[in-house]
Amino acid sequence: MKILLTGGTSFTGLWFAKALVEAGHKVVATTRGDLGNSDGVRGVRIRELAAIAEIRESISFGDDGFLAMTRSESFDVLCHHAAEVGNYKSLDFDVSGAIAANTKNMALVLEAMKANGLRAVVATGSVFENDNGVGDGLLEAFSPYGLSKSLSYQVVRFWARRVGVRLGKFNIANPFGVLEEPRFCNFLIQTWAKGETARVNTPTYLRDNIFVDRLALHYAAFVADIVTSVTDQTIGPIGFAESQGAFAQRFAAAMRPRLGLECKLELGEQINFDEPMIRLNSDRLAPPIGWSDDAAWDRLAAYYAESLPWLTAS
Repeated sequence: MKILLTGGTSFTGLWFAKALVEAGHKVVATTRGDLGNSDGVRGVRIRELAAIAEIRESISFGDDGFLAMTRSESFDVLCHHAAEVGNYKSLDFDVSGAIAANTKNMALVLEAMKANGLRAVVATGSVFENDNGVGDGLLEAFSPYGLSKSLSYQVVRFWARRVGVRLGKFNIANPFGVLEEPRFCNFLIQTWAKGETARVNTPTYLRDNIFVDRLALHYAAFVADIVTSVTDQTIGPIGFAESQGAFAQRFAAAMRPRLGLECKLELGEQINFDEPMIRLNSDRLAPPIGWSDDAAWDRLAAYYAESLPWLTAS
C-alpha cells in the first residue's frame, strides 16, 4: 500500500515508518519545516527516515501544499500521527490552537483523498486523553495537551464518517527505546553513567511502558487490518504495566549486565500526586512474530553504549 504519514520525524513516527516499510508498504512522510539544519537526535531520526521513505518538506497538515498533494496523488491510507506538542506539560498549553492545527481543513483533505482512492485513516491517540485506557477515577485528561488530542480525534472521526472512509485509532502510552528524546530512561542512564544513584520521585504511579519497536510492529499490523475491517477500530497495546518504581528496577536489571554499570536506584517517598495514580493502555496483545524482549534490551543497551560517548570512556 501507499501510505501518507504525518509526524514521521518524531520518536514514535520514525519507528512507525520503519515498521510500515518493513511490512512492504511505500511511505510518503510530510514534515512541517526545512530539514537541512536539524541536528542532535532529531537529525539522526530525519536521516534514518529519509533512507526509507519519501519525504515532502515544509508541508503542514491541511495547508495549501498538503491539499495540492492529496488532490494530485493517490494514497491507500492516511496515518495522521502529527500533533501540536509544544509546551505539552503546561497548563498554559493552547488547546484550541492545537486542535485547529491538528485538524486544519480535515474535511477537504479527506474528501480529496477519498476521491483518489483513500481506504482508511489511522489517527494516533494517547492513553493520557480523557476516557482512554484503563485507570482510576473518571479517566479525565492528564493535561490540556491530552484534552487537545481527544478533541482533535473527535474532529477526525466526524469527517471520516461523513466522507465515508474507515477509521482506526491507535493509542500510545509510554514508549521507550532507541532515538528517544531525553525522558525517564535517558535520565536513568545519564545518572548511572556518572556513577550516581538515580532517584525516582514518583515510584507509585502505575504506568504502561512499552518498547517503541514492539509498539511499531503492532502499529503496522493495525494499519493493515483497518483497511480490510468492516468497522472502525481502536487499539492500545499494553507493555510493562506496573509502577514506575518497578519499571525503573526492571530497566536497571536489564542495563546493569549489558553496560557494566551499577545502575543504583533510590525509590523516593512519593509526595506529588498531580496525575492520576493509574493509567494504562487497554489491549494485551500477543508478541509480534519473532519478537524477543531480551533482544530488544540488547539493542537498546548497544544504542546507549554507541551513541553516548561517556558510557565507553574509562
